[in-house]
Amino acid sequence: MSAVLGKNLTKYYKKFKALDSVSFAIREGECFGFLGPNGAGKTTLMGMIYGFIKPSSGEIEIFGIKLDSNNLPQIKKRIGVIPQDNNLDPDLDVLENLLVYARYFDIDRKKAISKAMELLNFVKLEEWRKTNVRKLSGGMQRKLVFARGLINDPDIIILDEPTTGLDPRSRRQIWNKIEILKHSGKTLILTTHYMEEAEKLCDRIAIMQNGKIVVVDTPQRLSQEFGGNLENVYLNLTEG
Repeated sequence: MSAVLGKNLTKYYKKFKALDSVSFAIREGECFGFLGPNGAGKTTLMGMIYGFIKPSSGEIEIFGIKLDSNNLPQIKKRIGVIPQDNNLDPDLDVLENLLVYARYFDIDRKKAISKAMELLNFVKLEEWRKTNVRKLSGGMQRKLVFARGLINDPDIIILDEPTTGLDPRSRRQIWNKIEILKHSGKTLILTTHYMEEAEKLCDRIAIMQNGKIVVVDTPQRLSQEFGGNLENVYLNLTEG
């Protein structure tokens, strides 16, 4: 069974076609990457997978369950979202940001505190648990967003440009956490502009252009087929 199955997904914004009959299958336990330039349709597709955007046509299945309004609450409990923006609550401290988010999943406070402390230890922020998020560096805020997306112990984790704006050291720290999640059996869906990131983390990659998937394969086979490194493959498939 696929963890996520997309069937002929199309999305119109008025007359603009953001997605054009996109189909894909993401295997349980793999890290699957979506690459493409701005406007390729990645953001729209990610929004569809976690139920934020409704397709104009086509359907999505999550672990064999059709994603619709009836099943959305059940499915959302199995998905963790790590957005590109550091959209933390600036009025709360580090721990409170996690506890407030846990309420959306009806996690009782005792369990939420235990899980939050476990995650803060995971991202090495336990010493700052009582610190207001305004006082955190950009890299530390990114780690907190990362931890927040795991508060419901999701089976599927969506990572939307997870290391954008980070310095190389902080980026590699996030990569290490993603590797740990991969080895724990989680299904990861990654969007990124960093070719090195995609090559290091992804088992398979879908390259998108103009609302369509151009090709799906492993980074290694793509490099072999088109010659050169993954960045050259990406440029060859998306230029023009």
